[in-house]
Amino acid sequence: MNLEIVDRPAQPYVAVRRTVTMQTFPEIADRLPGLFGWLAERGVDPAGPPFFRYLLIDMERELDVEAGVPVAAPVDGDGEVLAGVLPAGRYATTTHVGHPDELIAVTGAFQDEAAAQGLTFDATGTERGTRWGCRLELLLTNPAEQPDTTKWETKLAFRLAD
Repeated sequence: MNLEIVDRPAQPYVAVRRTVTMQTFPEIADRLPGLFGWLAERGVDPAGPPFFRYLLIDMERELDVEAGVPVAAPVDGDGEVLAGVLPAGRYATTTHVGHPDELIAVTGAFQDEAAAQGLTFDATGTERGTRWGCRLELLLTNPAEQPDTTKWETKLAFRLAD
């Protein structure tokens, strides 16, 4: 696995947030096209690839997840659409090419590799699961342009603890 450490600047974004399970994950994933439409209605261009931000994870029960799109400058949300800023910092990253169903195994290998390198993520255990400072899946492939899911590129970017 090719794990890299990168410095990411703070990044404004807009998102929709949901609490889902692994089985109901499409409820959040299917919100991305609407976010692009929401931005287009306001004349705001995306400033990078869409992403999923995992805020709280308990794989056996539920996940608090945002489906987001980065923007160049802060944009006001409207209740359903939230405005936020991805925090600056040092991130461990890797890129996966393949079906999204493979991401659970890839993420496990990524976390194992980071641990083997002595890296610690910005994450804290709670009774509801693991709360992450910033854990991202950046969706580098537009499904409308590449329908073959085995060719999709997804970048994992997990912020490291200071």
